[in-house]
Amino acid sequence: MNLSLQQHAQTLLSRYLQVFPDETPAMAHLQQQLQGPADCFVRSNMDGHVTCSAAVLSPDLSQVLLIHHKFLDKWLPPGGHYEEPGDLWASAVREVEEETGVSGLTLHPWCVENRVPLDIDTHAVPANPAKGEGEHWHHDVRFLAVANSLSKLVPQAAEVLGARWAPLDELKYAQDRRLQTLARKLRTLL
Repeated sequence: MNLSLQQHAQTLLSRYLQVFPDETPAMAHLQQQLQGPADCFVRSNMDGHVTCSAAVLSPDLSQVLLIHHKFLDKWLPPGGHYEEPGDLWASAVREVEEETGVSGLTLHPWCVENRVPLDIDTHAVPANPAKGEGEHWHHDVRFLAVANSLSKLVPQAAEVLGARWAPLDELKYAQDRRLQTLARKLRTLL
């Protein structure tokens, strides 16, 4: 297990809970895993593993980048399983680039100032027999980022059905709990 990554995640989670103390009960499973011996940064850990994503805003902060996730059949911020090298932010940036073609991201000033991601969300993931995976948990660490331009989107066909820039106002009508949380947190920041 990568102890420095585990320590980085523990520190990030501790700071996150100082900013969002009401989310402490929801973080119990992740806290337990980060303190245990099993590596929660590898996809094979079916008790739960860390994923990294980014809510990417357009340069004028009026739109958010979404992907249509192939397996889940939902519009979500781009992201995926943690992959080395680097920390959780570096992994999130790679996932955005791979899934959408958008590069040149910067961490939003709110995340820089608070030294935390915008959201950490633990959620169940259904079994995926095509990948030999049973039902398991994802601990998604979602950063807030800003794109340096509205470059052409190039969705990764293996993972996503599409990518688009959606008006921020659209999030308030979302049915998905993760998008509702994103909309709520963005309303307090922007």
